[in-house]
Amino acid sequence: MSRKYYSKKLFYKYYKDWIVLYKEHAVRKVTLDKYYLTYKKVIELAPDLHLNELNRRSYQKLLNDYALNHERKTTMDFHHHLKAAILDAVDDGLLEHDPTRRVIIKGCPPKLKKKKYLDMYELQRLLKNLELGNQINWDWFILLIAKTGLRFSEALALTPSDFNFEKQLITINKSWNYKSKKGAFQKTKNSSSNRKVMVDWQLMDQFKEMISKSKTDLHQPIFIEENQRVFNSTINTILEKHCKDSNVPIISVHGLRHTHASLLLYEGVSIASVAKRLGHANTTTTQETYLHIIKELENKDNNKVLHTLAQLS
Repeated sequence: MSRKYYSKKLFYKYYKDWIVLYKEHAVRKVTLDKYYLTYKKVIELAPDLHLNELNRRSYQKLLNDYALNHERKTTMDFHHHLKAAILDAVDDGLLEHDPTRRVIIKGCPPKLKKKKYLDMYELQRLLKNLELGNQINWDWFILLIAKTGLRFSEALALTPSDFNFEKQLITINKSWNYKSKKGAFQKTKNSSSNRKVMVDWQLMDQFKEMISKSKTDLHQPIFIEENQRVFNSTINTILEKHCKDSNVPIISVHGLRHTHASLLLYEGVSIASVAKRLGHANTTTTQETYLHIIKELENKDNNKVLHTLAQLS
């Protein structure tokens, strides 16, 4: 039987080595950046903590210190990033016990948050305010996301070849790295993000006409000109103006995605179908994101159940 040993290495150094070994070139840059943010917080909060000193009490203290300035959900994310590395340390014999077992997740009171999505009537007012001419512009981009629920980077990456006008389907198999100075195609967020999204015939006819007039290259983005730099803030500013002009709550482009999903759920579309349409890896993500809506729908369902049962007496 191999003899176990317990490392006295500084915890933050072990965590950085773990990131390099298991996460470099294995996850998207945006995800990798989150791991490195966690690494920096560990240096800040526990610069002298060694692996052999890591136990339930010291780990709980680390989480508590983090939670002083972060909401519970953010603290939970911090914990999940660390836990994966810690469990590997246990498996490798660097730790005797799992210090994350039965941990308590705390957090400071949540800030008053802006509304993340619109209801049906608010969305209708917003869409009526869009300036939808005969050429593709950012207002058409806003309309497209509202009707498809695409991620910002997915919509930017759309090319004429992604539109199947006969079947009313849009193929999502790539995204656009708008954070790069030059911009470039990149993979979607995950394998589940590769999907086909159905849209109404009217929108497809409108895009078919505009694309045929303005785009000759079937594999170039329809919303981005060559060498054009696109910023998320630019489209959010345009959307904000339309929200103000329409007298509806100000939301972001990502809020249009939330709006799309919320409206589908309220209309009775199944969680599984919404998850597939949004490109979520599983329904758990959808349930956690739209828990408030699901609870509201459950209350309505309970009333229906009681009404149905009452008819049987």
